[in-house]
Amino acid sequence: MDQRSLAMFVHLSQTLHFGKTAQAFHMSPSTLSRAIQRIEDEVCFDLFIRDNRTVVLTDAGKKFQHYAQQQAEQWQIFKQSLDETQQALTGKLSIYCSVTAAYSHLPPLLERFRQQHPLVEIMLTTGDASDALDQVQTKSVDFAIAANPENLPRSVYFQHLATIPLAVIAPTMNCIVQQQLNEKVLPWSEIPIILPEHGPARKRFELWYRKKQQGKPNIYATVSGHEALVSMVALGCGVGIVPQVVVENSPVKDRVQYLASVGEIAPFDLGICCLNQSKSQPLTKAFFNAIA
Repeated sequence: MDQRSLAMFVHLSQTLHFGKTAQAFHMSPSTLSRAIQRIEDEVCFDLFIRDNRTVVLTDAGKKFQHYAQQQAEQWQIFKQSLDETQQALTGKLSIYCSVTAAYSHLPPLLERFRQQHPLVEIMLTTGDASDALDQVQTKSVDFAIAANPENLPRSVYFQHLATIPLAVIAPTMNCIVQQQLNEKVLPWSEIPIILPEHGPARKRFELWYRKKQQGKPNIYATVSGHEALVSMVALGCGVGIVPQVVVENSPVKDRVQYLASVGEIAPFDLGICCLNQSKSQPLTKAFFNAIA
């Protein structure tokens, strides 16, 4: 018994009118009557009591109505599942972020996306956070988790994820840096400072230090990557300015401390970015829709 026959029976069992059901299925009432007769022959029971004026379901017809409705529903569910499989997105998405962002911000984004599009392959590259925008602009990756720069390139689309506070950190171990920090008036021009090579933390340090008006800073080292900067501070090499989220996810966080009363340092916006020209592509649209 095919699905069309079941559908005709369900419709007729609801309307109890051969004319209306015949019209709905684009056939004559006599053709519909013969189709119902074939169903009755197959189940070996009369399903309707019909005369010139009325159509009524028999007891067998009521039981068969329940069966037919279930079959029709299952058929629709099955067809929908096939459509979803055929329409499922496939392909590859490449993402760049820092090691810290791979722990702190990326997992929930990927989890939501993977739930909706499990057939898409994710390719992750980690590195210095300050290189994230360049990775997108050079088309090395599709997306990057990056800080929003003061002047966002017109070619780049940026979607906000979080506001990231910055902090000045120092070693907890007994060292020359610790002795300098114990002085009543901090000699900032003498304290060794470790900085990122570039990026928002570096720029905010320059603004922060300029307000102190203590001459040229004693820059001990510049480091590619905030994670390495925290490690150098933990070794007693100097003080540094880093995003708090990097410290919180660092394996040496117990060996550094936040410096209080050093003045306010402006936070920065963290977001997911891509090229504007790729926003309309199916995978890109699906990614932003999933993480919204």
